[in-house]
Amino acid sequence: MVENRYETIDHTADIAIKAFGSSLSEAFENAAFGMFDIMSDASSISPSKEFEVELEAPDLEQLLVDWLSELLYLSDVEESLFCEFEVKIRGNKLKGKVRGEKIDLSRHGFNTEIKAVTYHMLEIDTQNNTIQVLFDI
Repeated sequence: MVENRYETIDHTADIAIKAFGSSLSEAFENAAFGMFDIMSDASSISPSKEFEVELEAPDLEQLLVDWLSELLYLSDVEESLFCEFEVKIRGNKLKGKVRGEKIDLSRHGFNTEIKAVTYHMLEIDTQNNTIQVLFDI
């Protein structure tokens, strides 16, 4: 895993991140980690429950938005936060595992609520395995 998983990018109204990886799959993992780390300190989350996610999309940009949006949905439905992500990408198909736990307000403070993943400023660099994504807050 790369040492620097993601960095935040200044934006006037919303929050954007740039995620890094040694592979495109790891960049997808780190984008998910960055999203949950913005919502709540990911180091406070225990990987006690596991969920599987399988997606297919017409292109990588849609696959990324679907991946992160699915995790937001899963977080909401399961009332959980996630801290560990495993992604395998083949073409425009993604198989992933996410681990986390039920939200416990005594341990998981909420930093920022992310409402949606947007296409604005979305960039996927397959040569350098970096992802830029903007979250609607």
